[in-house]
Amino acid sequence: MTPFFGLSTALAQVPPDQLPPFSWTSWSGDGVLRGGLLLLAGVYLIGVGPLRRRYDLGPPVSWGRIAVYLAGVLCLLVVLEGPIHELSDNYLFSAHMVQHMLLVYAAPPLMLLGMPGWLLRPILRLPGVLPAARALTSPILALLLFNLVFAVYHVPLYYNAVAMNHSLHIATHLLFIALAVITWWPIMSPLPELPALNYPLRMIYVFGQTFSGFIVGSIVTNSPTLLYPFYASAPRTWGLSPLDDQKIGGLLMWVVGGTYLLFVFSAVFFAWANAEGVHDDVATPVRRLRPRPAAETPQPSERPSVDAPEAAPVASSARRVVGSPTDLGARHVVTSAPDRSRLN
Repeated sequence: MTPFFGLSTALAQVPPDQLPPFSWTSWSGDGVLRGGLLLLAGVYLIGVGPLRRRYDLGPPVSWGRIAVYLAGVLCLLVVLEGPIHELSDNYLFSAHMVQHMLLVYAAPPLMLLGMPGWLLRPILRLPGVLPAARALTSPILALLLFNLVFAVYHVPLYYNAVAMNHSLHIATHLLFIALAVITWWPIMSPLPELPALNYPLRMIYVFGQTFSGFIVGSIVTNSPTLLYPFYASAPRTWGLSPLDDQKIGGLLMWVVGGTYLLFVFSAVFFAWANAEGVHDDVATPVRRLRPRPAAETPQPSERPSVDAPEAAPVASSARRVVGSPTDLGARHVVTSAPDRSRLN
């Protein structure tokens, strides 16, 4: 065991008031966590590689999409191990909020973006999986489950109990990750059997996800007393008092989380506009060229020929059309005076 792992084990066994000052070199190594993340990455790579070619499961997956999925797995590793984990679990409430935001807002959407739908389809064929998946990923249930669990978790009695119990803390993180995948599903579903919402409902759904962060974050930020005394006895890090640390954590939930969801809301809107074929050139004026007037057709000579009989005098006025239909304005008629040059 390396000195870093020994240090992390010692930190987990002492109360907060006996912790040494925080160090970025402290690294917590959890074999079970690493095994689970390796399983997530390994099954994915085998599925999109050898299994796809052998059983013709679906079209090839691009390297970019594979990189996006693996970035989500790497995000879980960085957040749940090492200095960020130690800082959030033992020293700062605000760091714990950063950890939770990465668990909910970063890793699950990256993994869904990199996941081809055909890789999950064999799982849906198992007995009872498809009805259960349809129920869990229904927008109303997904919305209520995540917001309810998020609000209950930050009740001081429960939060302090989770912070002091390592097993309960791990179970809560696993629950957060699972609920985050369910929460993102109505927005980013890769499967037509479990389709995403249409764009207008997607925007309403994203807006609904902001309520828990706004409510809980505002309560934590504006609280005049310390709600989570677990961090009060830990060594002060970066000169933050426990109450200031609590306010920063509340602002992260309230402002940063709300701003992030606003960007998601905007992304859904622009995706909707692109799907409807709305582009910026609709507001560009189109220059219309003025049609040229038609060439005037030469009129036949009015002088009678020598052999032609003399035309009878015309009592009414002679009429001649001037202009063409393409000229600006209406066609107009010019009336000439009667021809009285001949005697009857």
